[in-house]
Amino acid sequence: MTSAEPPTTHQENIQFIILICLVSTIGGFLFGFDSGVINGTIDGLSAAFGSNDIGTGFNVASMLLGCAIGAFFAGQLADRFGRRTLLMVAAVFFLVSAWGSGVANSSEAFVFYRLIGGFAVGAASILAPAYISEIAPSRIRGALTTIQQIAIIVGLFSAFVSNYLLAEYAGGSTSLIWLDYQAWRWMFWVEILPAALFLVLLFFIPESPRYLAIADRADQAIRVLEKLYGTKAASAKLNEIDKSLENDNHKPTLTDIFYKNTKRIRPIIWVGIGLAIFQQLVGINVVFYYGAVLWQAVGFSESDALLINIISGGVSIFACLITVYLIDKVGRKPFLLLGSIGMSLTLIGLVIAFYSGEVRDDGTLILGELGTFALICANLYVFFFNMSWGPVMWVMLGEMFPNQLRGSGLAIAGLSQWAANFVVIITFPILLATVGLAFSYSLYAICAVLSVLFVYFSVHETKGIELEAMKG
Repeated sequence: MTSAEPPTTHQENIQFIILICLVSTIGGFLFGFDSGVINGTIDGLSAAFGSNDIGTGFNVASMLLGCAIGAFFAGQLADRFGRRTLLMVAAVFFLVSAWGSGVANSSEAFVFYRLIGGFAVGAASILAPAYISEIAPSRIRGALTTIQQIAIIVGLFSAFVSNYLLAEYAGGSTSLIWLDYQAWRWMFWVEILPAALFLVLLFFIPESPRYLAIADRADQAIRVLEKLYGTKAASAKLNEIDKSLENDNHKPTLTDIFYKNTKRIRPIIWVGIGLAIFQQLVGINVVFYYGAVLWQAVGFSESDALLINIISGGVSIFACLITVYLIDKVGRKPFLLLGSIGMSLTLIGLVIAFYSGEVRDDGTLILGELGTFALICANLYVFFFNMSWGPVMWVMLGEMFPNQLRGSGLAIAGLSQWAANFVVIITFPILLATVGLAFSYSLYAICAVLSVLFVYFSVHETKGIELEAMKG
């Protein structure tokens, strides 16, 4: 088997491929929006539910428990019911969560609806890149899968802009606006529109041909492949998929992550877990979820802090566009290494700034002349993350596992990623209130340095390799 592109690339329906990939990335947009909308609602949640630092942290992080569960079960259920089917279920959950989070009148109800949203985010986070990887030609697979990260950032950016505009219009996130509801509730309800659009458009895209082949639905698989690649290439591709499965043609199960004889976990699974965990341990979602709190803690007003979030979102989009252009030329591993080194240096810069600041009696950290330096370091940190680990981790998880192992590998990696995310987010308010920003960011800096070693010694390049040639 060769990893080269088939000679009939001119028959590819590239416009159709890009279109259906863009539809699937609306799940990424909702992933980002649902993750970022909480950023501007923290004051409202604290006021509405009377929560303390620990309670606020759980209200924010409750979605992440749902994400872990959603990612774990979606990876397995997608092997049984299909990638597109599970994305449709996720779209319905996005709708329910957006509505319910806004109407919640108790902390318990809010956590329930955020868990529902978490199921959707967790499912979308792993299924969208997997779907794109199974649809896209290998020569542009990295670029198309990276669009998922752009969609996530655009979702975050849109949530930041929406939060900022609603808070400015109302005079604060806790102020009343339309229909006598607080602005923070409307911040959640804005998501209903893109969630409904996602659900409708999913009816117009095909199921993954690789799933159809694995599910013994060859007639449907060949029809989808013909639409994607043309008649001649479709037959060749289906033969490649069948050959990759012929030595092990049982239905995929979670036990595939183990070697049959020794019952040891396959090394590729450990690499996936490592990629997933390190992406979170560098602390990126502290900036995404607690950006407003972070910048208020160093002396900025609520309005200025929300505006800084918008700037960070713009920086993130620009970084992802660089990756889209270069990832299929340069490869995945160089981006990860560059990102790890850049994040290490910028996090160390933030630690220096925070250690040099003055802590007032009310707990506010005043950076003085280092405030601008901290802001530059934070945005460079966001830039390096979104040029590397942000998109590339999802690219690799979507393509690095063999066909038979993809659902189970994504389930374990997705569970690990969201569990690590939960630990980072639930602990940040406590660390902020006890040991301060400097110590918290020291931990993230150490993890960034360790990620350099992990990538260098454990991660193997997947650029240009057909999914049927991936080894487990």
